[in-house]
Amino acid sequence: MIKIDLVTGFLGSGKTTFIKKYARYLMDRSVHIAILENDHGPINVDMALLSELRGDHCEIEMIAGGCDKDCHIRRFKTKLISLAMLGYERIIVEPSGVFDTDEFFDILREDPLDKWYEIGNVFAIVDKETIESASGFSLEARYLLASQICSAGRIVLSHVEGLQPEEARGPGEISDCKRLLQPKIIPALQDMLSEIKCTRTLRDRDFFIKDWQKLSVDDFDLLLKSSYSLWDFEKQPVNFDEVFQSLFYMNVVITTNELTEICRRIFTDEKAGKVIRIKGVVETPEGNWQEINATVRDFYQRECPPSKSVIIIIGESLDKEYIRQFWPKDVVTV
Repeated sequence: MIKIDLVTGFLGSGKTTFIKKYARYLMDRSVHIAILENDHGPINVDMALLSELRGDHCEIEMIAGGCDKDCHIRRFKTKLISLAMLGYERIIVEPSGVFDTDEFFDILREDPLDKWYEIGNVFAIVDKETIESASGFSLEARYLLASQICSAGRIVLSHVEGLQPEEARGPGEISDCKRLLQPKIIPALQDMLSEIKCTRTLRDRDFFIKDWQKLSVDDFDLLLKSSYSLWDFEKQPVNFDEVFQSLFYMNVVITTNELTEICRRIFTDEKAGKVIRIKGVVETPEGNWQEINATVRDFYQRECPPSKSVIIIIGESLDKEYIRQFWPKDVVTV
């Protein structure tokens, strides 16, 4: 049977970055994989950000969004059927940051997918800094994150650079990792689980904590055995499309300094709404291409292969008309 992994995580948590590293590990083992970008939006920016992985052992597919939930589920199922015909050994599904994980499990129980696919791992990517400031989360955001944690075989913390590994500590000393989990991370996530009536008790072993720049083959060997976890929780009638918005800007040609300044202003201007993430690919006036991935705390930018020029802004209660004024007049708004 074909193994299928799900990589969940709230907006801006680092799903795409994790998938790049996880996919490289599998490709180095000559595993024939496909990455399925499963987004509800009309434009899938993450597909462009992952394009460098394409090769003999990796293909990238997407589900066209911009439709209602029932239509999206049909497209998801149809895409998985077509991928099963192409000889892949493993499928990695990256949904949007506002994905209902029940959709993943329900579809894989249906005929004929239940005969072709076996669930491998479910990862929940959790931003350490986001959880430490989780009191500012909306109720919808807390519900979304808690529902993802319910099914995770492993909760992978992001943005943990600078933590000392276990072997750097003396006998009997408490490691940075354990000090991070208690009293901060686990209690915060446990509160979210309680809010949705989930009885899962989080343990240290449920987490993977290591600087992502220092991940080894042994680390990925461990992650490959994460599996998944099924816990009941109280479903809530949340219309994520009403709570979270995505704004798209096409044909963006801009200098690096101008783009950095625009992002800074959008994140800090309360009139824009609660901006959670800005990501995409842009062209510079010199004809170079830049990948951008930014949150209110981090701004990541690097050169990338030529692609479609598009910026996506994701957040809550966004003022589309107000944000439009930050961009050059020739930028196309979708």
